[in-house]
Amino acid sequence: MKKPNILLITSDQQHFDTIGTFNPEISTPNLDRLASEGTVFQRAYCPNPTCTPSRSSIITGTYPSQHGAWTLGTKLNEDHLTVGDVFVENGYRTALVGKAHFQPVRTTEHYPSLESMPLLQDIDFWKSYNQPFYGFEKIELLRNHTNEYLVGQHYAAWLEDKGYHDWKQYYMEPTGTMDPSIQYQWGIPEEYHYNTFIAEKTNDILATYQQEGESFFLWASFPDPHPPYLVPEPWASMYDPKNLTIPEIVPGEHEQNPPHFQQTQQEVPDFSSLEETGWGIHGYHSHLLPEEDRKKLVANYYGMVSFMDKYIGKILDKLDELGIADNTVIVFTTDHGHFFGQHGLQYKGGFHYEDLIKIPFIVRYPGQVPAQKESRSLQSLVDLAPTFLSLAGISIPPIMSGENQKAVWLGIEEKSRDHILCEFHHEPTTIHQKTYVDERYKITVYYRQTYGEIFDLQEDPKELNNLWDQPSYQELKKDLLLKYAWAELHKEQMPMPRISHA
Repeated sequence: MKKPNILLITSDQQHFDTIGTFNPEISTPNLDRLASEGTVFQRAYCPNPTCTPSRSSIITGTYPSQHGAWTLGTKLNEDHLTVGDVFVENGYRTALVGKAHFQPVRTTEHYPSLESMPLLQDIDFWKSYNQPFYGFEKIELLRNHTNEYLVGQHYAAWLEDKGYHDWKQYYMEPTGTMDPSIQYQWGIPEEYHYNTFIAEKTNDILATYQQEGESFFLWASFPDPHPPYLVPEPWASMYDPKNLTIPEIVPGEHEQNPPHFQQTQQEVPDFSSLEETGWGIHGYHSHLLPEEDRKKLVANYYGMVSFMDKYIGKILDKLDELGIADNTVIVFTTDHGHFFGQHGLQYKGGFHYEDLIKIPFIVRYPGQVPAQKESRSLQSLVDLAPTFLSLAGISIPPIMSGENQKAVWLGIEEKSRDHILCEFHHEPTTIHQKTYVDERYKITVYYRQTYGEIFDLQEDPKELNNLWDQPSYQELKKDLLLKYAWAELHKEQMPMPRISHA
């Protein structure tokens, strides 16, 4: 019997509650279809709330503190074993279409980067590039979010092949900034948008694999709905802010939280003492926005999700057309969540609320994964690599520290893990926090700090009451600290199996 295909579809920075099945204010008919035909895991988490660390965990099956790409602006070393490497060794074809972000946009002598400027915009280079990339035999890459200056790679080559030579009118010249005067409505025609590019290239590769009878692992990686908030019409005006629920801060909710939460609610906060690298810290700045902008960005964010959903649908339709849907495991998820007003926050960073670290997560495998099911079993993105391999009947390398969720996905077992670990390590020493989540509680500890966070997710699902310093919860605090310490100590890798008594 032909081994199952694996199709991973991801968005970027998508809040877990932005799928129509669970939120009637947003329209996502294709993701709704996927949810109805598979299992929705309601408690899935990222291992880090930023792109490079989390995406590197997806392909390595290890945590950021293990694979080394510990924050944005770092690089996943090319010699790290990836799930793609293992699939190739076992006769699979592998491909990545869309956003990678395993490497920084700046290159140095010791840390060269294929995703850096100005190489990003060397179109001749990308048209001829045919080397493996982190275990992916075939790549069709893009790096920009909407009209960022980082447009380039295979996406720009595709635009030129389409005869769209004036694509730069929608982007700034490569000066390191984007045009801030463009807001909400993006003038690029839909036929030249990167959603179209990703669906077209994905479907071409799927057709090739089907024609050649090859089993495959393919990652279709969409850059939306990551800000900047820009989307073409009709998606830009699809949602009226007046008809949407706009999240807001609850007065006083940050009074018991660590200082950086409170500073985000100031016009001019000062985080300069923490910026060791000089590159700034994601989220450590003011989160205050005018009320009208807060409402518009929610409408625009939803429009970006609905637009992406249309092109996810084109990929799903292609699987049906090719007759390979029944033998294809599909996972839809994202690299991390997002804030669009929850807790008064607007940007990702060191704020491990569920809004940021919990993610949408759907698995479909007809006849194998139960349909129309919702599960509260804990899932992590580090589990994807070992679980994909297990579903394909391939041995899992001991270096992968994620859990094999195969039995849970197939509905045979209720759960395979009892906790989640999430890291945010944005500076060498000053900004380093880790979160432990179990079935009920969440604890966040900070490097060399006496403050922290404890939330009872059962009694306080909106995370408004930090229990860290409350006298009646000090025994719980000790218990959770011990559980966190044990989990942290026992996530080490054991790459060499024991084969003898001595």
